[in-house]
Amino acid sequence: MANEIIKCLCDWDLDKIFTITVDNASSNDVTVKELSKIFTKREINFMNGEYLHVRCMAHILNLVVQDGLKVSAVSIERVRKAVKYIRLSPVRCKRFQECCEDVDVNCKKSLCLDVCTGWNSTYLMLKRAIEFENAFSSYAGRDIGLLHYLQFVEDEDGNYEDGSAVGALLSDDWDNVRKIANFLQIFYDLTREVSGSHYVTANSHFLKICEVSCYLKQLISSEDDNDDLLGKIASNMREKFDKYWGTPKKMNKMIFISCVLDPRHKFVSVGFALQMMFGKEGPILEEGVRDYMNLLFGEYVKSLSKDKGSNVQSIGSLGTFMGNLMKHKAENTITVKTELQKYLAEENEVESKNFNILSWWKINSPRFSVLAEMARDVLAIPTSSVASECAFSTGGRILDSFRSSLTPKLVQTLVCLQDWIRSESRPISVEEDIDVLEQLEQDLANTSILND
Repeated sequence: MANEIIKCLCDWDLDKIFTITVDNASSNDVTVKELSKIFTKREINFMNGEYLHVRCMAHILNLVVQDGLKVSAVSIERVRKAVKYIRLSPVRCKRFQECCEDVDVNCKKSLCLDVCTGWNSTYLMLKRAIEFENAFSSYAGRDIGLLHYLQFVEDEDGNYEDGSAVGALLSDDWDNVRKIANFLQIFYDLTREVSGSHYVTANSHFLKICEVSCYLKQLISSEDDNDDLLGKIASNMREKFDKYWGTPKKMNKMIFISCVLDPRHKFVSVGFALQMMFGKEGPILEEGVRDYMNLLFGEYVKSLSKDKGSNVQSIGSLGTFMGNLMKHKAENTITVKTELQKYLAEENEVESKNFNILSWWKINSPRFSVLAEMARDVLAIPTSSVASECAFSTGGRILDSFRSSLTPKLVQTLVCLQDWIRSESRPISVEEDIDVLEQLEQDLANTSILND
């Protein structure tokens, strides 16, 4: 894998690699280590690749939530089987629609079944099923087969065996499902936020981790009986959370630096977050982040000084003197050494919904030339590999078994079209915009008739 990545980097003429964001597969750990060795040999491994490896936040959240859902598997499984039973037959779907009309459930959306390995799809399934709760109750009274299907499990040979672990869908299950859905919505929204590709995500990475940590602590320590289920889910999630984010040593220090480089936060937010996560160790950990910030800043000062020196030396016969002069000024000037201190000493920017961190650094780059270079690199770090995976995984959704004979040019056209639709200010959602799409289809049909 490392060799193939190196080939791509050579083809793309890329020789400056700051970080690599990958999911948590063990093969990726080995790949990044091998890449680091190759970068070191080529003398392009920034700070010896100590913080080259960035773990995908979305994948870690996925593992954390999956562990939590094991506690509530029974209620979720009952809803899943009920949805599956109805979706198995067009007749049942029609009967279910009649039940919806009888109980005044005016919703044109359809039931959706989840993929057991993807908790986000489980959340969407539960959210949709809750809207049809009364319709499920009405349907259970009309079709005894649903109760039979929930109480028995069908094996691979089509035979039924006792399924006491599943059982009938009860009112308590709906209460549990509502709690779980509300709980999962927090992590669903968070995953979507950190997986964005049209805005900076690195600056909020650490604060989001801290937010999750504090929320799980709150649920675990809660004495409210109504939160007993969520407390058990949170306890399971906490174990997996600590595996990846339990101590600062397990985190890439760049996630702290990116937060410091947000003029709304700096060390005020980082110090508070560290104390909230790690208690009395917080101030000590903050000092460690400050030391690393100074070290990183020093590396950028050296790098920029070399670039300036090489530019001056290229001016002809007087280049040697001017190069030495620039080097002398860089070593003795106080301004460069205190640029970081000046930035940290200024008041934090006021929180604003429309605050654009990239515009802020662009405007203030004349005052903080070195820090602006550092911010350009650090803030560009993607905290999740999900966005890139979506870009590189469209083939399977386009080239299904019915479209395997498409020409390469047509496939490329479909990929581009999909990307354009996603980039619209208001992306098209088939289920949400079904009325609009049906009207559009009808208009097209009428146009075709007129043309004929």
